[in-house]
Amino acid sequence: MSLNGWTAKERPAPDVLEGRYVRLERLDWAIHGDGLFAAVGGAQNDDLWTYMPLGPFPERAVFEQIYEFVRQRFDWETSVICHLGTGAVLGMASFMRVRETHGSAEIGCVTFGPALKRTREATEVVYLMAAHVFEGLGYRRFEWKCDNANAASRRAAERFGFRFEGVFRNDMVVKGKSRDTAWFAMTDADWPALQAAYQGWLAPENFDAAGRQVRALGAFGG
Repeated sequence: MSLNGWTAKERPAPDVLEGRYVRLERLDWAIHGDGLFAAVGGAQNDDLWTYMPLGPFPERAVFEQIYEFVRQRFDWETSVICHLGTGAVLGMASFMRVRETHGSAEIGCVTFGPALKRTREATEVVYLMAAHVFEGLGYRRFEWKCDNANAASRRAAERFGFRFEGVFRNDMVVKGKSRDTAWFAMTDADWPALQAAYQGWLAPENFDAAGRQVRALGAFGG
């Protein structure tokens, strides 16, 4: 691919990304804080934070204070995931490690509450964020990273169309433990096929009356 005429791209910082099933809104603690804490905070959700560099959060005030400090320190662009029909807050995800000069960004701190896990809404979150960077902004690369021990996150990355690129050994110290980090990514060259696969899978006709998929995402190629 020729990079003649390449210029730095805009930062992915959308106020709203809306699909068929979910609406991603820029995090505003006054608007979203209580619903977000109910979705991903409290003792009942401690397991969501096992492989995260922060959390868990037993109290609402501590959640906002610590998460906001980390978000600002590392310059995350965080979106809250809201169900399009009910408006309920279901989780959050962030654009991280944004490198406008290179056209590269990471989806990170992906925290799906129990009501969002393994749903078409969860898949649409990733689709909307990927479409924003590739189609909306002209980025070249979209990354997913996770603790190499987090088998669920590794499976999710591959299902969503991110390709495994390797493991960075002794990459981080997280909560007093050494972390090996698995790297995954999709590129602008991958995106046309992935876009078609996502759109085919997310189509209403791909779900039965109970909301179960008719065909798996992988069956659509990508």
